[in-house]
Amino acid sequence: MALRLLFPTAIYEATLSTHPLFENFNVELETACRMLADEDAAGQAWSREHSYGGYTSYASLDDLPLRDPVFAELKKKLDKHAATFAKQLHLDLRRGRLRLDSLWVNVLAPGAGHSGHIHPHSVISGTVYVSTPKGASALKVEDPRLPMMMAAPPRLPDAPEAAQSFVYLQPAPGTVLMWESWLRHEVPANRARKPRISVSFNYGWR
Repeated sequence: MALRLLFPTAIYEATLSTHPLFENFNVELETACRMLADEDAAGQAWSREHSYGGYTSYASLDDLPLRDPVFAELKKKLDKHAATFAKQLHLDLRRGRLRLDSLWVNVLAPGAGHSGHIHPHSVISGTVYVSTPKGASALKVEDPRLPMMMAAPPRLPDAPEAAQSFVYLQPAPGTVLMWESWLRHEVPANRARKPRISVSFNYGWR
């Protein structure tokens, strides 16, 4: 008897925290994120209008790597991780390559969350975590087959991670998580007393 595991869902996980200058870099990145949250009036307005608990630059700023050197440095780091992930996924990019399409800041207020969603029109999406105070939300990822499991029974509580319908990934400052953009994911309510700060991104095939 053989059990063949086919069509896996890959999550790429790495960390920036092993770099000797990480602490300085992360402080600079957090300062830049907080400054945007304080000064980006358009982003503040969009966040209010769309009931985003806190602040996001998702719909207001599309030039962060040009706007601030710390985001340009972050882009360089993420480009390397995205290229590594693409190889691990065995993507046939032919004459194209993965390019960073968007990069945005998330400052999630205590009690706020982000409901389940995917990232259409992208190949790889992900988040790098800047501040994750005690009680900060994990990233919740969903088995993409779930909508087709119509009459299937639930999984056993002690089933291995690969067999669970939902998996919670708990990041730390410097954690980089990447996944294919069709993977549905969400951020449960932030139980921390302080904001949870992250920078999310999409890569497209160009």
